[in-house]
Amino acid sequence: MSLAALLEAGESVFSAWSSIPDSQTVELVAGLDFGAVTLDMQHGGHHEDSVLRGIGGIRLNRKHPMVRIPVGRFDMASRALDMGAEAVIAPMVNSVQDARAFAAAMKYPPTGLRSWGPSFAMPRSGKSDGQAWLETANAETIAFAMIETRQALSALDDVLAVDGIDGVLVGPSDFSIAWSNGRTVDPALEDMMPAIETIAQKTRAAGKHAAIYVVDPGLVGRFHEMGFRLFALGAEAAYMQEGAPAMLKAARDSIKF
Repeated sequence: MSLAALLEAGESVFSAWSSIPDSQTVELVAGLDFGAVTLDMQHGGHHEDSVLRGIGGIRLNRKHPMVRIPVGRFDMASRALDMGAEAVIAPMVNSVQDARAFAAAMKYPPTGLRSWGPSFAMPRSGKSDGQAWLETANAETIAFAMIETRQALSALDDVLAVDGIDGVLVGPSDFSIAWSNGRTVDPALEDMMPAIETIAQKTRAAGKHAAIYVVDPGLVGRFHEMGFRLFALGAEAAYMQEGAPAMLKAARDSIKF
């Protein structure tokens, strides 16, 4: 089942977050018990070559590949899809103009202006019928516009109305900086939680997908109640920091003095 189909069905999807541009590392992350893996080109080290190679490892583990492109690199959105990504996250979508440019890169005509060339995407998806691909690709590729500024919040209704924008992904760290007028970075800032809930509610009311990056996994339940269904968690460093202490504790506890 595609990522789009899972979200349409209301399923909760957890995405790993990959910052290290190494295909073997990506493959190891994809082997963890996440439903999807996001390759981060904005703040992570991923680049075009690592995305091309990394998506192969994600597909090999039967997980859903996602890519966060750099700010304004809507050309990379099309390339990520051609490399086999199922979803693309565009950061700093602060206006309806940004949303339209992003949607145009993500969708084939008549919705958008995506150029034909799924030479990697089709075989990686196990498909070979070009006509069937053309007829289904727009519905099965997800354009997530990031909402992380006051400008984006003000433009939310117009962004959600853009044909080809399938959902939003909240970046709570940047949102907290904007919400506090630059005074703090706190992805769990209580003062901004009503605004985040409003984002989820408006997104769901528009028939689109609500996603969020979660620094504290304990907040997932609260965000789920707000209406979010895709949750991005951690990154390679966090997975090692969580796992290594548990292994060392078990080893040390096993020694009998």
